[in-house]
Amino acid sequence: MAGGAREVLTLQLGHFAGFVGAHWWNQQDAALCAPTGAKEPPGELCPDVLYRTGRTPHGQETYTPRLILMDLKGSLSSLKQEGGLYRDRQLDAAIAWQGKLTTHREELYPQIPGLQDLLSAEGVLSSDGIWRVKSIPSGKGPPPLTTAAAPKPFTPTEDSIRVWSDFLRVHLHPRSICMIQKYNHDGEAGRLEAFGQGESILKEPRCLEDVEDRLHFYVEECDHLQGFQILCDLHNGFSGLGAKAAELLRDEYSGRGIITWGLLPGPYSRGDPLKNIYRLLNTALGLVHMSAHSSLVCPLSLGGSLGLRPEPPVTFPHLHYDPALPFHCGAILATALDTVTAPYRLRSSPVFMARLADMLNFSGKKVATTAATIPFPLAPGQSLPDALVQLGGAAAWTPLSACGSPSGTCCFAQSVVLRGLDRACHASQLAPGTPLPSPLHACATGEDVLAQYLQQQQPTVRSSAHLLLAPCMVAPPYPQLFSPGLSQHGLVVDGPPSGAAVESIPVLGALCSSSSLNRTLGDLARELTKLDVRRWASFLAAGVEQGDLDEALQELRSLAQCYRSGGGLVD
Repeated sequence: MAGGAREVLTLQLGHFAGFVGAHWWNQQDAALCAPTGAKEPPGELCPDVLYRTGRTPHGQETYTPRLILMDLKGSLSSLKQEGGLYRDRQLDAAIAWQGKLTTHREELYPQIPGLQDLLSAEGVLSSDGIWRVKSIPSGKGPPPLTTAAAPKPFTPTEDSIRVWSDFLRVHLHPRSICMIQKYNHDGEAGRLEAFGQGESILKEPRCLEDVEDRLHFYVEECDHLQGFQILCDLHNGFSGLGAKAAELLRDEYSGRGIITWGLLPGPYSRGDPLKNIYRLLNTALGLVHMSAHSSLVCPLSLGGSLGLRPEPPVTFPHLHYDPALPFHCGAILATALDTVTAPYRLRSSPVFMARLADMLNFSGKKVATTAATIPFPLAPGQSLPDALVQLGGAAAWTPLSACGSPSGTCCFAQSVVLRGLDRACHASQLAPGTPLPSPLHACATGEDVLAQYLQQQQPTVRSSAHLLLAPCMVAPPYPQLFSPGLSQHGLVVDGPPSGAAVESIPVLGALCSSSSLNRTLGDLARELTKLDVRRWASFLAAGVEQGDLDEALQELRSLAQCYRSGGGLVD
């Protein structure tokens, strides 16, 4: 373990969470592999917060995510449940057995052409059966490979991506993947559709023991565990599993931070009323139960609403994405997540998870919202003050929590991160004697510029702001969603497109306790009140009783009341 790193254990629950998580881990991996000069200081973000060192049975040093991942049967495609770094445990057992052996093997999905070129940069399986992996930070691990060919540029097409494991380029530890065999990913039967089904999974002794063993494996090797982040589907039965997981973590590891990200895929249609009613019920129950057991809960979605009435998906000035594709939606949400979680991953002066949550969850406000500007619009030659003046106020932020437009709402507290801008453009470079276009141009440092901007926009709000040099990495297999008017590093250019693919972008992101949740949670409660759940008896039969639903409805109303305007923070 790296000295001083405050470790975080990630739980990734559900298939859409898999899409977001695969992009998230790919971005972490791209940042690890980014070229740096020999004399440059270590990066601002500490990878040891999310990653762990280990050794294969052959003594090979590895560097893998500190991750427990749960999904349904049929979701792994060609990825092995044991991962690719260690030998197949079943094969080892078969070699030890001297009797007659019969093998039954499920047909695997075909590998995606091009993805293996990317993975070859991660390591190769040598003739002695040992996986040779790339070097890892701080000089740990074997020297970099020199024999593998450089990977060809690869961007998966929307037709080639079936499941999240199709584009995951990070090797996982054998303790990471936990498959739920009781339910199917594909098909109409045996689906994990209801909150009660998800809850019941962790009530089964065998499954609970398995999850606890995995938790103990990762937690016991941590020197300074700061907490847990849960990436969880909110719209299906995984909401119940996420709620029970948060409860388990709270009971087992009291005092640690637990931040839960409730993930919802793109917009939906009214064509399937049963599915929409289930989505509404799962979302409401998930938010109530997760907020009860977590330090903070934040829904993440590119949809415009949590309710039954479909709203248009959010838009970005410099992104062109298909809201019906989890591959696209997961990439955008992972980029926002990679930005707003930066405070508790900093190498120097981090804001630990529990402290970040405490800043936002006062007076019962256990639910937060996320907003982002992806990419942050900076033109070559512009300074940060120029860009912020041009950006304007709250309308410039794209809401990512399905809470509608931020217009007319107020913020009680916020954590803001701006990343990916060169230090030379942090402050104004106007010649002495030039009239200042705004008060921002009088600030001497980028940190002062950002703090002044937030003070102008929300004068009474307690804000925590971080300005980082490190950009968000968007190299393949991240989809190329960017407009032609962006440079290789995400700057807005006026001239003809260069033709070079965008590899990194600046991003402005915020985690906020917002009055918009009064309307959003209140509307959710009102829609549930109008619902005759007896018409959807199958949802109750899955394990939720009418009394549980009534109690959750009351909790939802109380939660909404915490966000009434005028209940702001008083110092």
